[in-house]
Amino acid sequence: MRISQRINLVNKARTWYFHIMLKPKVLVILGPTATGKSDLAVRLGKKYSGEVISADSRQVYEGLNLGTGKITKKEMKGVPHHLLDVVSPKKVMTVADYKSRAQKVIAEVHSRGKLPILCGGTGFYIQAVIDDIVFPDVPPNPRLRKTLEKLSAEKLFEKLHALDSARAQTLGIENRTKIIRAIEIAQVLGVVPPLKKNSPYSCLQIGLEIPDDTLKERISARLMHRIKKGMVREVTKLHEAGLSWKRMHSLGLEYRYVSLYLQKKISRNEMMDSLTTEIWHYVRRQKTWFKKDKRIQWFSYKDTASIEKAVKIFTR
Repeated sequence: MRISQRINLVNKARTWYFHIMLKPKVLVILGPTATGKSDLAVRLGKKYSGEVISADSRQVYEGLNLGTGKITKKEMKGVPHHLLDVVSPKKVMTVADYKSRAQKVIAEVHSRGKLPILCGGTGFYIQAVIDDIVFPDVPPNPRLRKTLEKLSAEKLFEKLHALDSARAQTLGIENRTKIIRAIEIAQVLGVVPPLKKNSPYSCLQIGLEIPDDTLKERISARLMHRIKKGMVREVTKLHEAGLSWKRMHSLGLEYRYVSLYLQKKISRNEMMDSLTTEIWHYVRRQKTWFKKDKRIQWFSYKDTASIEKAVKIFTR
């Protein structure tokens, strides 16, 4: 091999090394609902000088507190938290909006010499941030959305399948919001282009695992606690403040079924039964999403010693 070729190889290796090593670090705490992510993030934030960035698609909204399990000031224990209560629930924060805000906060946290800790259960939000996903530049079409929202889930799926069968196969028929957005994009571009990824960060993704029986018990206990703390009253106040029943329905889970109860469309027992069932279905969807990412390191929710060891190595 010629000297010039060796020099080129060394330069390429050096460039690759510094590209990887100089990437800002982001710690990610993820997993299904009720696995103790927030408590762990606070613990690690205190120990490793971190600041927490919420990755929850509903905790970004003002006033959605008990229904989303939003962490309280007391529970934060002095660890700064970001992207909580940043937009009115009357508005919709898109994944692209969230990504932009989160990446800005990550840069600010790094500028203070702190460790950004991205914590939550909304997988697509997390992936959008850490992989710097580039979304199609197609603005919302309110008139089209209004028309599409009148259609059943089956009709929406058929419409998307006719426009872009490949994209339709990646979405579940029950995912109305994503189907409507996909139709919106496909009508402009012809097809929904694949999401481009290019991670700007060095990440350690920690996933929390918990036995199903234990998780079901925790979900049930947490739901009862939220009801006793005033979740029905929270939904009532949101509606009195101008949040429509329709918007409440689109926010899902607690806000959907409590609002149905307040409208006297279901009984209290039906509300509780529906919530227990639907929250578990949501957990299963979260698990399916996270299992696709082989970069995630999974730990028992009780194994804080191993988690802290992994974080210590990562933050060196």
